[in-house]
Amino acid sequence: MSSTTPTPTQHRRNGGDLVVESLAALGADTVFGLPGQHALGVFDALRRSALRYVGLRVENNAGFAADAYARTTHGVAPLLVSTGPGALMTLAALQEAAAGSAAVLAIGSQVPLAGIGGGRHGYLHELTDQSASFRGVVKSVHTARTASQIPSAVAAAWESALSAPHGPVWLEIPQDVLLAEADVPPVAGLEARPRELLPRPELIAVAADRLTRARRPVILAGGGVVRAGAEAELLALAEQLRAPVATTFGGKGAFPWEHPLSLRSWMEDRYTTAFLEDADTLLVVGSGLGELSSNYHTFRPLGRVVQIEADLGKLESNHAALGIHADARAALAALVKEVGEREAGPDGDQDAPGSKAAGPGPGDAPSPEAAVSDLLARVRDRIAGQHLDLEQQVLASVRDALPDGAVSCWDMTILAYWAWSAFDPRRTNALHSAQGAGGLGYGFPAALGVAVADPARPVLAVSGDGGAMYSIAELATARQYDLPVTWLIVDDGGYGILREYMTDAFGAATATELTRPDFVALAESFGVPALRTTPEQLRTDLAAALAAPGPSVVVLPAHLRMFAPTHLDS
Repeated sequence: MSSTTPTPTQHRRNGGDLVVESLAALGADTVFGLPGQHALGVFDALRRSALRYVGLRVENNAGFAADAYARTTHGVAPLLVSTGPGALMTLAALQEAAAGSAAVLAIGSQVPLAGIGGGRHGYLHELTDQSASFRGVVKSVHTARTASQIPSAVAAAWESALSAPHGPVWLEIPQDVLLAEADVPPVAGLEARPRELLPRPELIAVAADRLTRARRPVILAGGGVVRAGAEAELLALAEQLRAPVATTFGGKGAFPWEHPLSLRSWMEDRYTTAFLEDADTLLVVGSGLGELSSNYHTFRPLGRVVQIEADLGKLESNHAALGIHADARAALAALVKEVGEREAGPDGDQDAPGSKAAGPGPGDAPSPEAAVSDLLARVRDRIAGQHLDLEQQVLASVRDALPDGAVSCWDMTILAYWAWSAFDPRRTNALHSAQGAGGLGYGFPAALGVAVADPARPVLAVSGDGGAMYSIAELATARQYDLPVTWLIVDDGGYGILREYMTDAFGAATATELTRPDFVALAESFGVPALRTTPEQLRTDLAAALAAPGPSVVVLPAHLRMFAPTHLDS
């Protein structure tokens, strides 16, 4: 037992109390985490606070739950963990939070002050420089070395997490500081003022002029639009310009799926890539045009690009553009005000974006809405020619079973890859996935985080059997808190997408086949209702599970395939 482990005694306020008081003063009402010896001071303080604690069974899963909670609430999600192994177990989740701009405030303990500084003192969980492990992952790293520093350190970390672009931050506090008596009054009136990231007016003026004068404007909306809550501004601008809108996988829900100007999310499609390339002015909002958003870097714009991006490192990182470093909502609102009526073309109408890709002759350009319809028809024909009826049937069944107000959280699995391109979220910000960092195990714990944020509506988690094994322990969490999460596990006997990748590349797959449990029996052993279904029965079984109270599991044995890539032919 550590010499600083507390012994039962009459409580005197300590550093742990300052942590929870600071979180509450800043507006937190829920924290996620998993206790450990060095962090017991702050966990004991939770007992004396009004904060709701949601404990998961693995730190990485706690991080995924906090990530989805932050995305759902557009606020800060505190995550409490211990030193060394507990802290390091959060790194994959914090990488996803960074990629997805989720404001997770991770607070970890540290060895006692005497063990900090690079020496090897032999404390349990000791690392030479624990915070160094986080600097390349999170937005900012913070420390508190005395109890009196804690409120200001928590406020600074909170402010950093919630400043645009949102993102995870790391704050560490030594064990003895958490246990030290705090000779200060209870925390009250603590403030954090996230920095506003407003666009420069002269850049907005130039961007508005280019968009107004464009004959074939197109908009590509990324996750930054969703994170900023800028859906209404995006819709207003698109309709003012009559500009078709494509959404990246992270931007799903940013634009109405069935809108006549919606190009949807077929980003891994050469027809879509060509449509975007053919725009004479392409407005990219909240996307860095990374690997997935650029069809694996095959995108080559023919016209001018205007890019709005809150993450400075992503601004013009892949393509030259008129770069506007700003929050998506603020910039789009400014553009809506500046952009005038579209200038009419010589024939009384503007050319449609994608006209060259669609193929009509000069003087016979379709309307923007017709060009969108033609593109989507081409995509449908391409998919229809690949005999993927089972995959489309399964995805349609999931869509039909999911109530409009429900949220879905997707792991890295073949059905999720289909969903990125072909799933209609039907409600703004109703789909979360791990496509930012691409780690396994996101779906189920993320769904738990969403359910904690809004327990009144059902939540769907989707995993493959390989990814599901990362999260099995959280069935206990779902049962303990009686969270309304239905977990769909598509069981194909292995890492399905890796099986496809290896077979295509090498002619055979290695290390992809898995022995797995009876998922139905395993779920039932946790007290969670479960059933095995078929593609034909999926819609009915999934709808019933989602309508039932509390957690449930639906297992679908099926071998799904991916649609053919188009970037390899570019």
